[in-house]
Order: sequence, then structure tokens, then C-alpha cells
Amino acid sequence: MFDKVLVANRGEIAVRVMRACEELGVETVAVYSEADKDAGHVRYADEAYNVGPARAADSYLDHDAVVEAAEKAGADAVHPGYGFLAENAEFAAKVEATEGVTWVGPSADSMEQLGEKTHARKTMRDADVPIVPGTTDPVEDPAEVTEFGDEHGYPIAIKAEGGGGGRGMKVVRGPEEADEQLESAEREGEAYFDNDNVYLERYLENPRHIEVQIVADKHGNVRHLGERDCSLQRRHQKVIEEGPSPALTDELRERIAEAARRGADAAGYYNAGTFEFLVEEDPDREAGELLGADTDFYFLEVNTRIQVEHTVTEELTGIDIVKAQLRVAAGEELQFSQDEVELEGHAMEFRINAEHAADDFAPATGGRLETYDPPGGIGVRLDDALRQGDDLVTDYDSMVAKLIVHGADREECLARSERALAEYEVEGIPTIIPFHRLMLDDEAFVAGTHTTKYLDHHLDQDRIAAAQERWGTDTESTADDEEVLEREFTVEVNGKRFEVDLEERGAAAIPTADAGGGQKPEPAGGDDEASGGAAADAEGESVTAEMQGTILDVTVAEGDEVASGDVVCVLEAMKMENDVVASRGGTVTQVAVGEGDSVDMGDVLVVIE
Repeated sequence: MFDKVLVANRGEIAVRVMRACEELGVETVAVYSEADKDAGHVRYADEAYNVGPARAADSYLDHDAVVEAAEKAGADAVHPGYGFLAENAEFAAKVEATEGVTWVGPSADSMEQLGEKTHARKTMRDADVPIVPGTTDPVEDPAEVTEFGDEHGYPIAIKAEGGGGGRGMKVVRGPEEADEQLESAEREGEAYFDNDNVYLERYLENPRHIEVQIVADKHGNVRHLGERDCSLQRRHQKVIEEGPSPALTDELRERIAEAARRGADAAGYYNAGTFEFLVEEDPDREAGELLGADTDFYFLEVNTRIQVEHTVTEELTGIDIVKAQLRVAAGEELQFSQDEVELEGHAMEFRINAEHAADDFAPATGGRLETYDPPGGIGVRLDDALRQGDDLVTDYDSMVAKLIVHGADREECLARSERALAEYEVEGIPTIIPFHRLMLDDEAFVAGTHTTKYLDHHLDQDRIAAAQERWGTDTESTADDEEVLEREFTVEVNGKRFEVDLEERGAAAIPTADAGGGQKPEPAGGDDEASGGAAADAEGESVTAEMQGTILDVTVAEGDEVASGDVVCVLEAMKMENDVVASRGGTVTQVAVGEGDSVDMGDVLVVIE
């Protein structure tokens, strides 16, 4: 087993991996950005290294900075968690090439073969795993999209090769949308996954999302740990996952699981991974009816990493998947046979996102956890990293915790989930806990007849607003208004030098000596230019950022004429693209930002006269 593992991630998954390491007697190393310097995963780790500024591309996605941190710390393994670099074959290869450091995951070659969606489709097709009609080579021209539509019909899904969880996926419902959606999918793929290659698939209108957990070692042993049903989604983002699926017969369940095992064998896959499938739902199926063995299902993608919802499978099987990952990476053989894998009871995972569910799940723009009192009791598990008093970091994903509930059967699991969510007390930031409580009283969800389209197309949005009114705490607290002063000191302890950052809130500035005499330190963040914002120096109406994020695209230039409602730039926040539009028509007199700039809420983006 390893001596020290660097966890190349943040938040709850970083803490989850560190806990597994601690139980194995392995030391842990955290990496963090400037935005995360006070984060929970930094507190939990044995040691921590700063890898860059808040923008993910300059910190958590910086290959060299993360590898350098591993070398400095003397880590002999790197665990990527999920997201960020977890499915980046280039980064995996860089770790594999680093002397004395082991990559905790499948080989870089396997990641490239299965993680890139077009390669994965070819591999699955050759392994006799059913695939959705689509392309197996990257698409670059809008004409290819319209030609595919002419042959297979609309709608069409354009998907980023390195994507997952709906990131980098756009739906084309007619030929007039091909150009815009292709460009958007390529842009998201580049921004999130360092890969702008995309491919096409026929877009299924009423699917269920079923995934199979795989664990394989380097000795040729492949095991599946049952399936999870992830059909409750909004904008292709999962919100509640459960297992086993409430919609499948045992015969269909086994067909899907065996297809996943065939695919893993064909790819020479090892470590943990998830094979995802779309299952054609019967729109006339009644509560209590199940989908039979003759139901069509199609391979969707392989996630060559741990999944957010791996916790569901852990509760059902009693197998610690993260420990299994570490043991496989260390060269150990799996210690259980396929026949020994048994699923007991029913489990659900509720993503506790800092979002306004009643406002189209818009991410929170800030706040502080004034109260944080999670539930407990039998069958209740909480994976989180935040603690009461922590500020909400809004530079990354909106998920702040995961509530996992296990029961003897689905009925008990639903009742226990209702109790646990009612106990979960959070104040200072909005969460989607009220939405989850609504779902536990929702006829389609309780009956298990919902599909991936249910939330976006069928659920009455007024019911979400009513749930938020009944159970929600929408107030977002903000950090203290007093000025925050920061100083840097160099201190020595037993001959070893340490750089120390000191924050002072609400106190008078203390001069620090330098060659030119006293100097007043700048408040944290510096001036507008240093923090990525800009002040308006042109006359007119300012279009400002409604949330903190990164500028992905600027669609106007100085001198352009715009109309009310025209898109002036695209802002990425919480891994979602947001169109920033002009509230009035006129002439653009100033463009204050450029592609790749980080902005704060209230920063001026464009000025229109």
C-alpha cells in the first residue's frame, strides 16, 4: 500500500478519499486554489499545497502544478476524485511518467480509449454492446450535423468527447440550430475538458438513465456491483440517484450488467469505472409494472473514474469502492468473486446543491453557513466538507454535500429519506433540500415511472416554488462588510522557514516596514484590475455580472449596435453557461472583459449608450 496520496480535487470527494486513506494508514496531501485556502478538504489533509488562483484552469486543471505538488510532498500516488482532471488521459499519462508516483485509476491508454466518447463507441460496438445511432469520428462542420439530422431525424445530441454529466452537450432540434449549438458544445468541451472534439447521437426522447458500477484489477478480474438509476435529472444534471432501479426486471438488470462486463473486458479496463446506458421507457407503463428483458437499451458512455453517486453502491454492497481503487492501483488482486457481490435493501443519494430550485436551479452567488446541522440516525450517511461558519465558495460546482439513505426496501428508504431531509437544517445559503422533500411526495418519482425529461418538461414548476416557500431558507448571508487586510510574513520554527498569511478584519491598518518607510497593505483582492474586474470609463448603461464566474466568450465589440435581449457575452458559473444579455438597445461603448477573465458579481462587463 502507498505511504502518501495526493488528492487532486476539492470539496466532499477530496475528504471522502482522504477518509479512506486514513483508514488504510496512508497520509494525505491536499491541493487548493486561492478561493479554497480555508476549505474543508484543506483542513482535513495532513498537508496542503497552493496550486494557483481561483480559476480552475489556472489551479485544479494545471497539470504541472498538481504534479509538482505531488513531488514536493513526496506523495507516491495521485487520486483524482471526480471532475477536474479525473478523466484527462494526458494528465494520467503525466502522472504515470513521474518517477515514484502511481496514478489511482485506469491506465492513460484505457482512459483515452473509453473516456473519449467516440473511441468508446467503437470499442462497445466491437464488443457487441448496443450503442445509440451516432458518429464514431469527431464532427467539425455544421453541415455534418444537418446531414445526420436528414438521415436519422431530429432532435440530435452534440456531445463533447471528454464530457460527462451533461457538460458539453447541446441538443439540436432543427437544422437552423446546428451552427450555434455546435459552437457552444465545442466551447464547453474546451473550457471544461481541454478537448473541443464533439460527436453526434440520436437524442432519445423518453429514456431512463441506468449505470453499472465496475471494479477490475490488473490481474484480469472484472466485477460489476449492480446498477444505479439516475433518471431524476435537471438539464442533464443528476439530483437524486438510487439503487437498485425501481423500473427493471431482474432479467433486464442482468442483461445490462453483463453488457457492461463485456465492455470492460474488451477494453482491458482496470480500477473503478461506470458504464452508463439509456433504457427506452414505456410511456404507458403503470406504477408497479416493470420493464422486461426485451426492452431496448443503449450504451451511453464510460466514466473512467469514481462517480458522485458511488455511495449508493457502497451502501448496497458494503464494499468501499475508494479503498478498492487504492488497492487495485497498488497492484493487489480483488478479494471477492462476482457471486459474492450481493445487493441488500435500497439506497438513495440526494445532492445537496447550493441552488435556488424555484429559480430554474440557479446557483447561489454567495453566503455563509450560519447554521449547519445535518441529520443522523440509522441508515443515514453524510458526505461533505463544509462546516458551520464556512463561507460558500462559488467558483466551482454548486454541490455542498451528499445525503445518502439506506433502507431494507424502497418504501423504508423513502420514509427514512423524508425523516432525514426534515432534520437537515441549513441557514445562510439556499439549498435544494425543499425540492428533495417535494420529490418524496411526487407521484411519478414514488412510482418510479419518471424519466430523464421529467423535471424539465413535466413537473409543475409552481410545486417547486410552493415547496421552497414551505421549507426553504432563501436568505443568503454575506461575509462581514468590514475591510479585510492581508499580510505575508516569513517566520522560522526550529530553523525551517514558513510563509504565513495573516488576515485582519475590522481593525485599523498596521503599517509594515519596507525600504521606503511605512506602507498600508491593500485590502484582500487588491484593486479592480487585479481582481479581474473593471470600472466603467465610458458613458452609458453598464451590463454587470450577476454572479461570480469566468468569461467564456465575448460576442460584441466596441461600436457594435445591439438590441434589447441580445447576448453580449457568455459567463460560466458553477459549470453552467449563462448568456449575459443587453437590457436595452444601443451602441457598445466599452467592452471591459475578455475571454478567460474571472469576474465577480457586480463587475462591469459591457457598457451600452
